[in-house]
Amino acid sequence: MGLELFLDLVSQPSRAVYIFAKKNGIPLELRTVDLVKGQHKSKEFLQINSLGKLPTLKDGDFILTESSAILIYLSCKYQTPDHWYPSDLQARARVHEYLGWHADCIRGTFGIPLWVQVLGPLIGVQVPKEKVERNRTAMDQALQWLEDKFLGDRPFLAGQQPVALGYELFEGRPRLAAWRGRVEAFLGAELCQEAHSIILSILEQAAKKTLPTPSPEAYQAMLLRIARIP
Repeated sequence: MGLELFLDLVSQPSRAVYIFAKKNGIPLELRTVDLVKGQHKSKEFLQINSLGKLPTLKDGDFILTESSAILIYLSCKYQTPDHWYPSDLQARARVHEYLGWHADCIRGTFGIPLWVQVLGPLIGVQVPKEKVERNRTAMDQALQWLEDKFLGDRPFLAGQQPVALGYELFEGRPRLAAWRGRVEAFLGAELCQEAHSIILSILEQAAKKTLPTPSPEAYQAMLLRIARIP
C-alpha cells in the first residue's frame, strides 16, 4: 500500500498538507477522520496516532504526525521544486522559522473563531466575550507581524495562509490581500475551493443544525480545548 494521509479538511494543518500534495501530484490514499464526530479520539485511530491529532501520514510502517514534519518529509521524498523547500541553507531556515512562528502565533489564534461560532455552541458552551475580544486583538497583532516581518516586500512567503471563520482578515491590508491573490492564482481556484469548501460552509451547517453530535470522548476534549482559550 502507498502513502496514506489521515485528515479532515476542517483542520487547517490538514488543508495545508492536502493542498501541497495535490499541487505536486503526490499520490496519497486519503482517509477522512471526522473531527466533529470525534473519530480522532476513537480506539481505531489512536492505534495509528496515539496523540489523536490530524493530519497523520502513514508510509508503510512509518507513521508521521505534525503537518510541518509531513510537509518537509513529502518535499524531500518526492524532490518537489525548490520554491517549496529550498536547497539553500538560509532559505530553508526561513521556511523553518516561519513554520515555527505559524504554529505558535497563527494556528491557535486564528482557529478560535471556529470554537466561538461553531464548536462551542455545538456542545452548549459559550466563550466569554472578553476572550473573543482578546482573540481579535491577537489576530490583528499576528497579521501585522505577518505583513511586516514575514512578507515585507516579497511576492510570497514561506508558509500557509491564515483563515479565521467569519472574518475578512485582510480588509485594510492591501499587501496581504495581494499576497493571497498571488497564492490563489498559483494554486488555482479549483484546488483552493476544493480544500476550503468544508470550512467555509460550516457556519451554514451550524445554523441548520446539521453538524454531527460529537462522541463522549470528543466532548471532553472539546471542553478542555475551550477552557484553554486565553
